[in-house]
Amino acid sequence: MTERKTPRIVPLVDLRSASLRTPAAAFAADTQIVANGLLTDTQQRPLRDLRISVTDRCNFRCNYCMPKEVFDKDYSYLPHSALLSFEEITRLAKVFVAHGVQKIRLTGGEPLLRKNIELLIEQLSALRTVEGRPLDLTLTTNGSLLARKARALKAAGLQRVTVSLDGLDDAVFRSMNDVDFPVADVLAGIEAAQAAGLGPIKINMVVKRGTNEHQILPMARRFMGSGIVLRFIEYMDVGATNGWRMNEVMPSAEVVQLIHAELPLVQLEPSNSGETAERWGYADAGGQHDKALGEIGVISSVTQAFCGDCNRARLSTEGKVYLCLFAAQGYDLRALLRAEASEADLASAVGHIWAGRTDRYSELRSALAPDAGSGMHRVEMSYIGG
Repeated sequence: MTERKTPRIVPLVDLRSASLRTPAAAFAADTQIVANGLLTDTQQRPLRDLRISVTDRCNFRCNYCMPKEVFDKDYSYLPHSALLSFEEITRLAKVFVAHGVQKIRLTGGEPLLRKNIELLIEQLSALRTVEGRPLDLTLTTNGSLLARKARALKAAGLQRVTVSLDGLDDAVFRSMNDVDFPVADVLAGIEAAQAAGLGPIKINMVVKRGTNEHQILPMARRFMGSGIVLRFIEYMDVGATNGWRMNEVMPSAEVVQLIHAELPLVQLEPSNSGETAERWGYADAGGQHDKALGEIGVISSVTQAFCGDCNRARLSTEGKVYLCLFAAQGYDLRALLRAEASEADLASAVGHIWAGRTDRYSELRSALAPDAGSGMHRVEMSYIGG
């Protein structure tokens, strides 16, 4: 199937340099917020999930994330000195955990491109929640380096992985990653992750109408009963470079209907509060969920906003915290780290930032005209992870 091309919007301003000022009240003795695991924002949403981008580089050029027309050989990536060190990441992660974070996901770019990533995983795996439990420590990858890294990642303390895979047809997959990378190598990485015990594995498929919707059923057939959870994600209007158009979005309801017509599904309860994916289990002959056949998930960030219970913060490669995937600016925590801020000041800064959070972009989008977007620039997904 031939992909329909849409215009690219090349940002004239590098949004990585923009940042918001940490509220001054964070550093005043009488208004400091102490970390006690009970932090909530203006909508009473707790802080439970931290996504940490460890690199802004990727070896793929997926058109919905890092299109080659923008991220070419002349694109200026962040210098190594701008990146948070592993020790800085761990120090900030410890502060977020003290405020209630229970899950940390490492992202990129492609996180396995970050040299010695296993050392960071070792440091993070030693952290404990306010209840004294180990963190849910996971990583999202395109799978290209997973076959050679899986055992070392597991040994370092990583619990599971999520792999991005947009189809099984090799021609479609090579076209979408735009670097001619074969799908067989990603499948080999998934097998290696399973063998290493990095599970349960999740696979994310971004569905873009006119490009890969014909891969939905082959993907469902392939991973049904495998112990792997396949999740279908609506093509999103993230950043300013992917040429997003509403007519390229295939609603999750259509995905479920398509699969259900061949492989009957039954809706399942959410696994936990703040879960982005709606769960559907494969049904047996009696219409009940057959756990041996497994389940799928659908993430409907365009057609069915889940802002109401969003509990995620995102830490960029250079230490800015973003309160929404669709945010335009983040708060610079690296500056505080490198100014030798105290643990109390760091905790209060994160506390005030989250306590003032009002973000609900996906809910507000529904009031806009199709393809209108918000009218503002947004940070690129490749910079803060998915």
